[in-house]
Amino acid sequence: MPESPLHVAEPTTLAFDEPVTALNVRVVNGMVNVVGTDSGSARLEVTEIDGPPLVVTYDAGTLTVAYDDLPWKGFLKWLDRKGWRRHAVVTLAVPGAASVEVGVVGAGAVVSGVRGRTAVRGVSGDTTLVGLSGPVRTETVSGNVEAQNLTGDLGFHSVSGDLTVIEGAGGSVRADSVSGDMVVDLDPGARPADIRLNSVSGEIAIRLAQPADARVEANTTSGAVSNAFDDLRVSGQWGAKKITGTLGAGSGQLKATTVSGSIALLRRPPADGDDAFDAAFPDSPEPSPGESGGPGTPSGKVL
Repeated sequence: MPESPLHVAEPTTLAFDEPVTALNVRVVNGMVNVVGTDSGSARLEVTEIDGPPLVVTYDAGTLTVAYDDLPWKGFLKWLDRKGWRRHAVVTLAVPGAASVEVGVVGAGAVVSGVRGRTAVRGVSGDTTLVGLSGPVRTETVSGNVEAQNLTGDLGFHSVSGDLTVIEGAGGSVRADSVSGDMVVDLDPGARPADIRLNSVSGEIAIRLAQPADARVEANTTSGAVSNAFDDLRVSGQWGAKKITGTLGAGSGQLKATTVSGSIALLRRPPADGDDAFDAAFPDSPEPSPGESGGPGTPSGKVL
């Protein structure tokens, strides 16, 4: 382990022989890539850096790579424009069982292969989460979050950022947004659905595996609704509309609420012959007769 703390002001590669059980990364502009591995050690590669140096510290199993003036607490309120004149591209390989905290301002973040707890906070910049099995919490002001093949619980909160879940594999999804859209696609063979989505003006689309198994309650105050399940009932012709009912044994739960956004409930093809997720949902059937909102996805938007 290099002497701690270490100030990194130019591209470099560092190896850490001591066990790493937790990782904290905070970067402004650029990119953060965190990969969980089967190794017990960690490796840091800084390929680009401009502006103040990154400070690398190691303390009792916790590896921190961050700026001194960018704390985790109150991170989403950090809007010092002078501090934005910095840039770093950072890649870290850490033990897969480690817990990971990533904070980005104007930077993208990718986290993959982590089995421990993962938390990502972003003022702006998009986040990609792939193959995580531990609980995940994401908070963003305007950045989008895309999650693929997660088996743990997912919590999401944003002001205007969108959420896309691809091949959700059984964990719960709790999402709140002011204006961001939400697309949740559940993989066949997953545990019963456990989804709660809330938005003020964002649109919501949910595609369920076949056979679906959930108690459903979806409502919008002024948006359109689209329903692909014969077992569900659509009520309300003007103003507020609801989709309610039970799919299968009703072991899971699906609750979705939006004030002015639209809601679509779609069927995932029972076979695996299509791509994991097609944004246009071409294999989804037309909505059931008599529903409110007409065929297709809400407001004609392809989700």
